[in-house]
Amino acid sequence: MDASHDDRVQVEEVPESSTNTVEQGERPENRRGRLINPKAMRKNHELSRSEVRVLSLASLGGALEFYDFIVFVFFAQVIGKLFFSAGAADWVRQVQVFGLFSAGYVARPIGGIIMAHFGDTRGRKRVFMLSVLLMAIPTFLIGLLPTYQSIGTAAPLLLLLMRLLQGVAIGGEAPGAWVFVAEHARPGRVGFAIGLLTCGLSFGIFLGSLMTTCLHHVFTPAQIAAGAWRIPFVIGGVLGLVAMWLRRWLAETPVFEELRRRAALSRQLPLRVIVKHHMRAVITSILSTWMLTAAIVVVILMTPILLPQLFGVAPSQVQFASLLGTLALCISVVIVGALTDRFGIVRVAVPMLLLLIASTCVLFKIAASEPVMHVSTTPRLLISLFALAGFGAGAIVVTPILMIHSFPGAVRFSGVSFSYNFGYALFGGVTPLLVSLLIHFDRFAPAYYVAAVAVIGLGATIAGTKHVIGDLDSNVPVQKTPAQFAPTLTDS
Repeated sequence: MDASHDDRVQVEEVPESSTNTVEQGERPENRRGRLINPKAMRKNHELSRSEVRVLSLASLGGALEFYDFIVFVFFAQVIGKLFFSAGAADWVRQVQVFGLFSAGYVARPIGGIIMAHFGDTRGRKRVFMLSVLLMAIPTFLIGLLPTYQSIGTAAPLLLLLMRLLQGVAIGGEAPGAWVFVAEHARPGRVGFAIGLLTCGLSFGIFLGSLMTTCLHHVFTPAQIAAGAWRIPFVIGGVLGLVAMWLRRWLAETPVFEELRRRAALSRQLPLRVIVKHHMRAVITSILSTWMLTAAIVVVILMTPILLPQLFGVAPSQVQFASLLGTLALCISVVIVGALTDRFGIVRVAVPMLLLLIASTCVLFKIAASEPVMHVSTTPRLLISLFALAGFGAGAIVVTPILMIHSFPGAVRFSGVSFSYNFGYALFGGVTPLLVSLLIHFDRFAPAYYVAAVAVIGLGATIAGTKHVIGDLDSNVPVQKTPAQFAPTLTDS
């Protein structure tokens, strides 16, 4: 590296022999697409006590943060009636409350950039704890906010402020958590670690859906509107504070400690380094994130609403099927993550994305088949297909695995956070509106949209593996040429 270059982190090069190691009896050409050097894997695959602690506390906090962020949408109708003028039309209140929900997405890139900057310069652990606190406090306060009837227009303004704070927090949580567990993971187990963490994040969506289902079974609609809607927010806020306290026992990542010990932390604004030297990685990461948003937003969040609306499927059937689909997603991301450690990211991404496309299309086709809908086995078939689609959606875990390996340690947090949050804010915010528009032309548009974006995501994944950096140690330079990336991809 050129030591005089202002925009690069001055670290040592990794000896070529450390990344170009081929196991005895294994052909190099069969290793294409592997992101981790399998020779570096420990023979004992059991998790150590410290790894269990890191993964469990990171996953717990992530689940609670995503629960806090997503539970808002499950009570959007009730909140719209309580926090906006009763004189407004129902559709106006619905647009207003979903506008508040979207505000959280708008704030994500801002929060992600700020928190990632300090994560790369001050430490992953500090930001990891801060993100939980920033989510827990506004979530708890939402459960205590006075309504429009009590304080007028100040009510929606305060609610908007809370949603913006939640957006800032969630912008730092997922990228920070992925970086944190990946840098704590042993070589050859990074995919599994990210899979477990993503399972925790997905489980937060499951908890939000489960809490909503339980609340509607225990309370009447009038009781929920009278104040029971506050319960999920208060509980989420309290549990978030508990998660922050538990994260005190986590240690800083070995990668960051090594960077700090060698004074190899970025001397420039990390985001500047990312934009100037890693735009190819940013672009492929954003496109891969588009695939992630299609799977989560359309398959997991929108399909339970669309099936009754488009095909007249009983809401009770869809609600239960949705729970199983989300649970299948939680299981799938762990399995897919572990498989990438064994077979490589591309070899796992291809069949999983094909499964996502096929299961989503079949799910919509079966829901639209009116004669079949009267058969007694239909609920079971619908539930099975939804679970299969949820399992196929587990392909989303290839996105964080790809991003983690696309940026060097000194600017990894910033690279992952910028790519993920920008992609999610752009496509996650546009997807509901676009799908809602497309269904007026074709009832199967949501399935076709998922299929098209999945193909784009697969292309981004294949392209992204051409510039991975290999292992996650701190000895990787901030920038390599494409030629230097080739042996790392083949042999790591």
